[in-house]
Amino acid sequence: MKFIDTHCHLDGEEFNDDRDAVVQRAREAGCTSIFLPAIDVVSCQTVLNTCKRYPDFCYPMLGLHPEEVKADWKEQLEQIKSFLTSPFSFLISPIAIGEIGLDYYWSREFEQEQLLAFEEQVRWSVELQLPLMIHCRKAQNEMVAILKKYANELPGGVFHCFTGNEQEARQLLEFDRFVLGIGGVLTFKKSHLPEVLPACVPLSRIVLETDAPYMAPVPLRGQRNESSYIVHVIQKLAEAYGVSAEEICQQTNENVARIFSLKR
Repeated sequence: MKFIDTHCHLDGEEFNDDRDAVVQRAREAGCTSIFLPAIDVVSCQTVLNTCKRYPDFCYPMLGLHPEEVKADWKEQLEQIKSFLTSPFSFLISPIAIGEIGLDYYWSREFEQEQLLAFEEQVRWSVELQLPLMIHCRKAQNEMVAILKKYANELPGGVFHCFTGNEQEARQLLEFDRFVLGIGGVLTFKKSHLPEVLPACVPLSRIVLETDAPYMAPVPLRGQRNESSYIVHVIQKLAEAYGVSAEEICQQTNENVARIFSLKR
């Protein structure tokens, strides 16, 4: 059973004490690649450093997370764009722009700045033909409105951590080069995803993710999440769709290959 974790904050300080062991457990569980999203200028550097440490296994995605959009958002974007377009001494090319998006869950203090920062990074995706890793909470209508302006030019991407209903899923699937990122929430007792996904989302439109160190699946909920725990998500998806775990892995791996270009 081989799988890919398309969203893991392995560069985070939560893994400073045992990062090598976490990577080893991921490999032993069947993980063949981990994609690391940056959230700001500082994490662009830590993501690149981590990917350099685990070549041909960890891959960088660079962007400005909506919760990190503050008064200095223009300066941050300028620096992040330089990471995306300048030759790297790391000899590592980013595979996506992310984690970007809109998040009005906690605050709308920087609502307009979030919209501007998100649209600017969407334009980068068109310009550089790099897929997007999109985070969205309490802002799907605003996000969709921006994406529709560029829908014909965007190379694709992932709607990270999808937790919505059938109507929301169908709306996102209208962007035919995008897929839904499914992680630990699928296993939660109150989650409707085991019913929602088979009802309207074909397996060809799903990729696996952890969002580690957050969102650990049942039966490990409350613990620090890590890539090896995806096996619990795979098992739950297999049950929901009535297929084998191997089929889940094969199809989601094909979906990743369709969207991302991994330079091995």
